[in-house]
Amino acid sequence: MGNAQLHSIHVHPVKAFRGHSPREAEVEPWGLAGDRRWVLIDDGGKVVTQREQPRLALAAAGTLPGGGLRLSAEGHEPVTVPVPEPIGTAIVEIFGDKVEAVLAGPAAHRWCSAYLGADVRLVHMDDPATRRPVDPDFALPGETVSFADGYPLLVTTLGSLDALNALIAEGDRADEGPLPMNRFRPNVVVSGTDAWAEDGWSRIAIGEVTFRVAKMSGRCVVTTTDQETAGRGKEPLRTLARHRRFAGKLVFGQNLVPESRGTLRVGDPVTVLA
Repeated sequence: MGNAQLHSIHVHPVKAFRGHSPREAEVEPWGLAGDRRWVLIDDGGKVVTQREQPRLALAAAGTLPGGGLRLSAEGHEPVTVPVPEPIGTAIVEIFGDKVEAVLAGPAAHRWCSAYLGADVRLVHMDDPATRRPVDPDFALPGETVSFADGYPLLVTTLGSLDALNALIAEGDRADEGPLPMNRFRPNVVVSGTDAWAEDGWSRIAIGEVTFRVAKMSGRCVVTTTDQETAGRGKEPLRTLARHRRFAGKLVFGQNLVPESRGTLRVGDPVTVLA
């Protein structure tokens, strides 16, 4: 791990939308600043993600000063979405959790509904310090998360991606590889480690910030979605099922919970603490 460093940072302001890759990012207790504070819901309040709508991969969400958004997609005029006042609220159902969120304005709803051809609404998590706890089976008291799948950050490594792509090349869907890292939609990507080194981490430091490693990341159909075309294949789930099945889950990457605040910068050293 002597050469391990932070290779890239990825922030997704709206869950399931395309995000951006800054050179640095602030770490808050519930994740990277601005990451997955917004999400789409259907008319029943259930989250809408690439699982149901792979075309969300082609919609971009940029962050504006103050926390607002600029949504854009090919064939659609961009729309600016301010952080909504806590007037209209909705109960969001996300992986079994019920979370109160604030409704964005009608322009945002019209844009998102027109893009997907479905009735959806955009909502904002106004207070991530209190709205949604981390899974209590893997959390310490008081830990919270935004609209991420379940944990504040996801870390992956280039070494493991190289190893996975080598396995895909040996399989019956070799034509689908090699896969890029964006299939896994991580927050932080680490270079300079051996393949699967992250399996043994329980605590790490990235630059000035320390993290607890909560659990391996179980992967879903989103990883089979080409983030540039929204087309779907069979990989990497086919290969993960053969080589990376743990406790019934197909895993790639590790879920992190921050132990401190601070700033992450591309090039920061990564140290295994335990």
